[in-house]
Amino acid sequence: MLLAIDIGNTNIVIGCIQDDKIMCEARIATDKTRTSDQYGVEIKSMLEAYGCRIEEVEDCIISSVVPPVFNAVRSGVYKITERKPMVVGHGLKTGLDIRMDSPSQVGSDRIVISVAALAKRQAPLILIDMGTATTVEVIEPKNRYIGGLIIPGARISLDALTSRAAQLPGINLDKPGKIIAKNTVDAMRSGIMYGTAALLDGVLDRIEEELGHPSTIVATGGVAPHIVSLCRHKITIERDLLLQGLNVIYKMNKA
Repeated sequence: MLLAIDIGNTNIVIGCIQDDKIMCEARIATDKTRTSDQYGVEIKSMLEAYGCRIEEVEDCIISSVVPPVFNAVRSGVYKITERKPMVVGHGLKTGLDIRMDSPSQVGSDRIVISVAALAKRQAPLILIDMGTATTVEVIEPKNRYIGGLIIPGARISLDALTSRAAQLPGINLDKPGKIIAKNTVDAMRSGIMYGTAALLDGVLDRIEEELGHPSTIVATGGVAPHIVSLCRHKITIERDLLLQGLNVIYKMNKA
């Protein structure tokens, strides 16, 4: 069984994969103050709570966009599994032809979802990952990763709004009703949700205009189901792209 871990700015996604099937998936909060022992114990506890025994882990792979947390998680994983994790980064085979100014600076999470999407679909692809930030990746035929965008995520925008405006309350990102709201809470929800959807529609229009052709559009991330339903473009939601991509990269590079 493969233990796959993606360290994001807000959450750490943990999954166990057996024969290309995700056996369990869990999320824990990303915390820069935790030690390797704390991460090791929590990862083991979460897996066992979902019915995955740590003794059955045969190998590990980790991707991270949070350097201060990476070493603690990697050490914690080694302590509980006695396996040295494979790390997504420069030098691993991905199958991507990365056409960037500095390929090594592309976030590992962006690489992982690109690999996962290409394992299921053919380019041209536009990939949207809606987490702490909303990232957009553009992949052309022959697996050419040509770049993308990084946009403040919906929750970041909401947090900034409530922290800077004293009279605005915190709200959940539930599906809004009419775009013209009749109270403050609904007005905030409508603004964030419809505003993000309209932003994505506008970005997608401009990307396809610049490319000169339409592309298959895929979205993932915790906020995606709430926003995609409000978009006018046809967008397919893929829930587990990160774990799927880690599994594909592991198999590409397994000795």
